[in-house]
Amino acid sequence: MGKTGFIFNIQRGSVYDGPGFRTVVFFKGCHLRCRWCHNPESWNMKPELELNAEKCIGCGDCFRNCPQKAHGMDETGAHIIDRSLCTGCGICAQGCCTRAITMVGEAVTAEYVERAILADKAYGTLSGGGVTFSGGECMLQIDFLSELLHFSKLNGLHTAVDTCGDLPWSAFERILGDTDLFLYDIKAADQEVHRALTGVSNERLLQNLKKLHELGKKVIIRVPYIPGGNDGEVDGIGRILSQYPDYPVELLGYHRMGEGKYRSLSLSGVEFTPPDEDELRRVLNKLVSYGLNATCTSVKEGK
Repeated sequence: MGKTGFIFNIQRGSVYDGPGFRTVVFFKGCHLRCRWCHNPESWNMKPELELNAEKCIGCGDCFRNCPQKAHGMDETGAHIIDRSLCTGCGICAQGCCTRAITMVGEAVTAEYVERAILADKAYGTLSGGGVTFSGGECMLQIDFLSELLHFSKLNGLHTAVDTCGDLPWSAFERILGDTDLFLYDIKAADQEVHRALTGVSNERLLQNLKKLHELGKKVIIRVPYIPGGNDGEVDGIGRILSQYPDYPVELLGYHRMGEGKYRSLSLSGVEFTPPDEDELRRVLNKLVSYGLNATCTSVKEGK
């Protein structure tokens, strides 16, 4: 019997998380709290409720069915969930006829994930793709991740691990032999800026990146760009990455698709303004000026 882990999605046919068509397994649990995070549902490792108040018709079933009496109304009459009472049992979600209440995340066996991976093996193989393990931070569940990576390699799949890099090096050592590619985030150059934006320093992740480079591991660097967040860090990031000119760099502009998730999880999020194409082009050109092989799918070529 394989190990059990917590995930919140398995996405099929992705073209954004490594080469070719890929199956992407999103793990729950992350120790960073990036202020612009597009997947706040990944923070908590355990399953939790999402409430889409716009779908709620006020039938009252969840009020009656919840064993913890965690459902209520605020002073405006809006449906709310007392997160301090909710145990994530999912009884209310099972009985919600409009799916205003849903569960995000589940505990699954390695065999469950392995079946999903094998179902798309042909697409991945033909396109030069494979499987990517993402999150959250998938390396927080290192035993589960290690088993899935080893299974994937035994079955001839290209493997990628999407990580923030802020883990003990011993965790990397567990998976080096079964990981073909690391997708590695660089969010800020200055340690204190990085801490203010994410909750942790960037010291350990930069040390780990250097070790990966020394070992000759394949890495794609991902640089999220958030105006009003890390826009003052572009030159510093360029200087750091100029040490690794052989690593491709993907510039990722902030978007607003995840903002509604904060409300559904009763979280307070910070709203930023997405950059336009001209701004992204300027940032891209700045990174290229440091000798980097940088690209951005939001910037049209030849302009």
